[in-house]
Amino acid sequence: MELLAKSKDSRLGVAGRTLKEHIDDCLAVWALIKVAFPQAANLSGMGPAFWEALRLSVILHDTGKAHREFQQLLHQKPHNWNSQRHELFSVPFVEAILKQDKALLRLVRLVVAGHHKDIETLLNKVNYYLGPETEDRYDGVEDIETYEEAFRHVDVAAVCKLLSHYELTIDQVETKSINQFIYGYLSNPIQLQQDGYFTLMLLMGGLKWCDHLGSAMATELKMIADSDFTFLEQQRKSLIEKGGDFYEHQIACSNTSGNLLLTAPTGSGKTESALLWLRKQMQESGQGRIFYILPYTASINAMYERIDKVIGEGKAGMLHGKLNDYLNNYFDDLQYTVESKKENIQTIKEKFKSVVTPLKVATPFQLLKHLFGLKGYEQGIFEMTGSYLVFDEIHAYNPETLAQIKVLLEFATGYLNARVMIMTATMPAFMQAMLESSIGEHRIVKADRKVYDQFKRHRVELREGLLSDGLAEIKGQLNAGRQVLVVCNTVRSSQYVFEKLKNDVQDGEALLLHGSFSGADRAKKEKQLSEGRIQLLVGTQAIEVSLDIDYDILFTEAAPIDALIQRFGRVNRRRIKGVCPCIVFTTNHESDFFIYPKEIIGKTLAALQGIITTHEGVIDEGLLQHSIDEVYPDWDNTDKGKFENQYILLKGSIERLSPLFKNKNSEEDFYDQFDGIKLLPQANRAAYEHYLNTFDFINAESQKVQIRKGRLMQWKQSGNIKSDIAVFARNNRIQEQRYLITNKKYNEELGLIADEEDPWNTAEIL
Repeated sequence: MELLAKSKDSRLGVAGRTLKEHIDDCLAVWALIKVAFPQAANLSGMGPAFWEALRLSVILHDTGKAHREFQQLLHQKPHNWNSQRHELFSVPFVEAILKQDKALLRLVRLVVAGHHKDIETLLNKVNYYLGPETEDRYDGVEDIETYEEAFRHVDVAAVCKLLSHYELTIDQVETKSINQFIYGYLSNPIQLQQDGYFTLMLLMGGLKWCDHLGSAMATELKMIADSDFTFLEQQRKSLIEKGGDFYEHQIACSNTSGNLLLTAPTGSGKTESALLWLRKQMQESGQGRIFYILPYTASINAMYERIDKVIGEGKAGMLHGKLNDYLNNYFDDLQYTVESKKENIQTIKEKFKSVVTPLKVATPFQLLKHLFGLKGYEQGIFEMTGSYLVFDEIHAYNPETLAQIKVLLEFATGYLNARVMIMTATMPAFMQAMLESSIGEHRIVKADRKVYDQFKRHRVELREGLLSDGLAEIKGQLNAGRQVLVVCNTVRSSQYVFEKLKNDVQDGEALLLHGSFSGADRAKKEKQLSEGRIQLLVGTQAIEVSLDIDYDILFTEAAPIDALIQRFGRVNRRRIKGVCPCIVFTTNHESDFFIYPKEIIGKTLAALQGIITTHEGVIDEGLLQHSIDEVYPDWDNTDKGKFENQYILLKGSIERLSPLFKNKNSEEDFYDQFDGIKLLPQANRAAYEHYLNTFDFINAESQKVQIRKGRLMQWKQSGNIKSDIAVFARNNRIQEQRYLITNKKYNEELGLIADEEDPWNTAEIL
């Protein structure tokens, strides 16, 4: 009977894979990884010997699958495998091959044993062999064998024959106490400051990538080539032919080697600056995966589409929490069937998540999760070796996330030889100093005075009273034919203003956008914005986040200066309208102060009054730094405490992070920071259940709305949230899907209306 590594499944049309074929598939990936991650060997501390150690790990990692009962399982025959771990039966082969090299044996043995499960799970599996008196034995299993007895079922002769194909010979295979080896590492794990830490971490990450991609029979890891940047040369040539050129700060970025901090106004070619910098780094340091980090989903989607268009060949990908929604809408537009759509979405997600894709546009959390020790962290840290990190819109993060980014920057530059570029239009001086201290040696580039003179595009005006007191002025601007943007601080305020203004424009030319829409309705609205003329756009800070819109005039409620600058940036974006008014109302609703500190708004209004007094309200973006530092001279005590606590927490997490260990507490810490729960508006129940019945789970999920955890508790106590169960049939089996549902009113025009509710239909109380 031929040794298998993967079982056949005739129902799904999945062909079996022999053990040799699987090893060869993994070695093919190993060869690709050597080219894609040239710095991994030196960072491991082993030099070129790292690649041979990884090769041995690849060859030996699945030899334990030669166990007779596991082969019976793979051949779909009766078996007594009882959920044992094949990795544990691979260990004696590692010991036989490397018995003369104790240091390498210790590493490869751990890597092979832990390439699927964490060390505590392996310990539970080892306890299986210790007999009936052990609490962790498998129920219903009698006459439990010792590990040594169980290993006798491994076809050693077949493995020896297999290893001969790779010029590896074994004189004798001995079995030693497996629990002693597992207990030994469990009680004395390798941690960050110890020798061999990155050797083990990178071997573990490398083997997991080889195994994962080998199982997928990957034949290519895409690389970023110098030719991928030639569009920049064409772009510059076109500018020169028209009498222009790249900006000086763009040219400076193209000539900078190493870490860089760029300050330049929005719309002055920061993306091109980043790509010029990336080209320079790759010319000097060679291959390394690229991460383009942005704070918001809308920004990431737009940047991915932009980079994918100029680089192409499937070399760009993106990672964020709403990727399913994006891909679902993409394939809906192409009119795919549900099954075909699901398959394509899964394929693309796997590609984007893996090292197959060399450039990823992502949120910082996609990298931060590895420092918290979440599943796959060894692979994630491996992928960051010699990487290039570009952080755009870095001013937009809260203190806790900035603290985490500081730790990430220190770790990536200090241990993984990553190079970093940080870009911003505006940032408080104290924050910039903090970031500079995180990346070590670096260069600072700032757009010159000539650039800033070209970006005088906004005139700020202050109006007394609430924004709702200025509706007549807003209607006047609409009646004059101007495209008007109105930004409120809360969903409730935006809904009220929209209701008062929507009838002053043509049908289909008014739109409300905020965070309390379902994923499906949000996607429709963003599509409307990109495809048609929306004369009136009303919304909340959701509008701030890099939607590619360009309005004639802004009316906004008072907010912190950094938020207002983002709102101003949605007006006269392309600088072809002269100087456009941005009108700020000086009175806030009390509810605004749950979002923004009252003191910061007060300082912002004082700074804006200073601009009005000294420059007649015309905003000189080159002088905004002074105003920002007036508002934010330093952290306030609350934010400083949040920053320092989070910094200490994550630094501690890294120091405790050991290969093969799953850090459950850190995982909880990571997910606790996301203040959002999805629930289904009762009005969307029919659509939700329809999609479940057609097994279109992504569209079903897109019917939900995200709310804050605090609001969830309030509505639960007031009886506005219940638990319900959708029942549907799949593969001739009845399945259930539990979900949270609210009777708060919802419609696709206004979203979730917190002040109004419908009578309950039948639902089970939570």
